[in-house]
Amino acid sequence: MKTIYAMYRGDKFIDLGTLDELATKYKVKKKTIGFYCSPAYKKRLKDYSNAIWIIRLENENE
Repeated sequence: MKTIYAMYRGDKFIDLGTLDELATKYKVKKKTIGFYCSPAYKKRLKDYSNAIWIIRLENENE
């Protein structure tokens, strides 16, 4: 089963999909989308109001 991610810009919901789907749709590398999920990315942010956030959604089967 594929893991689904939710994409936000600040508090506004943007999109939902797998890492591959989001990367293809927004024309960035899958690695970039993965980085938006990382604690290191969140540490670097100074202004959260306009930042892109990717949140992994939990699957019931995991």
